[in-house]
Amino acid sequence: MTDRRLAIDAWESLFRAQHEIFGDINGDFDGTTLSQAEYDVLLTVTRADDMTARLRDVTANMLISQPSVSRLVDRMVVRGLISKCPDPDDGRGALVRATEDGASAFRRIASAHGKAIAERMSVLSDDELDQLRELTAKLRRLQPTDC
Repeated sequence: MTDRRLAIDAWESLFRAQHEIFGDINGDFDGTTLSQAEYDVLLTVTRADDMTARLRDVTANMLISQPSVSRLVDRMVVRGLISKCPDPDDGRGALVRATEDGASAFRRIASAHGKAIAERMSVLSDDELDQLRELTAKLRRLQPTDC
């Protein structure tokens, strides 16, 4: 059985580190053409085949509610960053695709953002980064019944 106090201390440390790093890195979007949330949408979409992703996949990768993602996507369509059309394989779903303007804006910001992340994470060695990635992946796979 896991030591409860140690588990709570580790959780609090992880949560505080994430919160502080997110706060630092969020500044990468000041004065840019994309918000952090728009960047996250484009991250999912531009990584997908043909720069097209199902709206439900975009929603699954976001840290905001489904209605908020839908409103964000609609605003991005109006801004010309993405297009949206019905999903031919799912009558209730939609596909979103990065436009050239959206992909270009994403690439411009991704370079600086990636550099800022690498600088912030440089306090860890490559082995520690690999271990962190493995540990957080393990935590994300944890099912409620596993607790």
